[in-house]
Amino acid sequence: MVGLLAGASGLIVASLYYAQTLVGPISAATGLSPEAAGLIVTLTQAGYALGLLFVVPLGDLLENRKLIFGALLFAAAALAAAASSHTAIQFLAASLAIGLGSVAAQVLVPFAAHLSQEATRGRTVGKVVSGLLLGIMLARPAASLIADHASWRTVFGIASVLVGVLAFVLRAKLPERVPATPLSYGRLIGSLWHLLRDTPVLRRRAAYHAGLFGAFSMFWTIAPLVLQGERFHLSQTGIAVFALVGMAGAIASPIAGKLADQGYTLPATAAALLLGMLGFALPLWMPESRAIAIGMLAIASIVLDMGVAANLVLGQRALFALGAEVRSRLNGIYFALFFAGGALGSATGAWMLANYGWRAALLTGIAFPAAGLLYWMTEALAARAPQAIPAPRPGTY
Repeated sequence: MVGLLAGASGLIVASLYYAQTLVGPISAATGLSPEAAGLIVTLTQAGYALGLLFVVPLGDLLENRKLIFGALLFAAAALAAAASSHTAIQFLAASLAIGLGSVAAQVLVPFAAHLSQEATRGRTVGKVVSGLLLGIMLARPAASLIADHASWRTVFGIASVLVGVLAFVLRAKLPERVPATPLSYGRLIGSLWHLLRDTPVLRRRAAYHAGLFGAFSMFWTIAPLVLQGERFHLSQTGIAVFALVGMAGAIASPIAGKLADQGYTLPATAAALLLGMLGFALPLWMPESRAIAIGMLAIASIVLDMGVAANLVLGQRALFALGAEVRSRLNGIYFALFFAGGALGSATGAWMLANYGWRAALLTGIAFPAAGLLYWMTEALAARAPQAIPAPRPGTY
């Protein structure tokens, strides 16, 4: 079952990332300017953030299998709309809807936590998140390869069919899970603010990952633009090979889950943030040699992806320990907050690259996880005088 959940999560969340390496051809086909190209990624992430806030909390209210089925059918329809778009407005609206429907993946992750024992929850979540991250990392090269041999429209058409089929597979295979929450939808959504206000670990983990995910989204928005530009002249197939290398970063997920289960969340978080900074620092020293420069960029992508993968698992492991009755809402708030960081990163990266160049974009990318590391230092100092962090009280939310 964990394997099914991991594979499904990867396929679902891949829908958010097909456009990242196709920003150039999509912009050309729909009339988007270089400065506005980042909106393709930003609006997909904005739709995902909205879904995390208003759809994922339903995982604490509705039968989960039906919720996942409905969200996936919506996502399949949105992907079909993207494939048939001919104007910027049409494609951007479809992008928003793709993000909204793809939140089904974040109903599956708490589902996996419910199926696991406390002692192995970190490892179980780590495996599912590994599948999710592999989906993200495979989405980019798969999209590039298909676009190079067919078109970007074919990418979204195939994705629509796959997500539609997955909806029926999960409806047939997943066990029923009916939450015991007695709240109405209005009170459920209203409780999100109270959870955010009363759960310090949620605010802290979301802040850490907003910095890392902002850097991640920025890198994968600007790197394809640079690789197909004047210096490197890579084709979509070349960009696909480059993106495949970044998949190696997913190995950090199960390692981070094991470290979290052993109580090493604090130092592992610092390591993840430092990896994020290093991923942007390495390309600052790229030599003139084209081959070596591409190699350094590939190493940077692996380092950055490792930091993001590790920190995501560390955050979810910490949140899922707080209480089964609020897991979907905690996960939804967590993802919504750091996806806001991702949307900011992708939009800022494209704008910085277009107006100030590659080096300025890299320095901006370093600033995102650096801000998270500064915030981490306050936790490290506080840990010298340990204080209990209260979990949400059962029945309160």
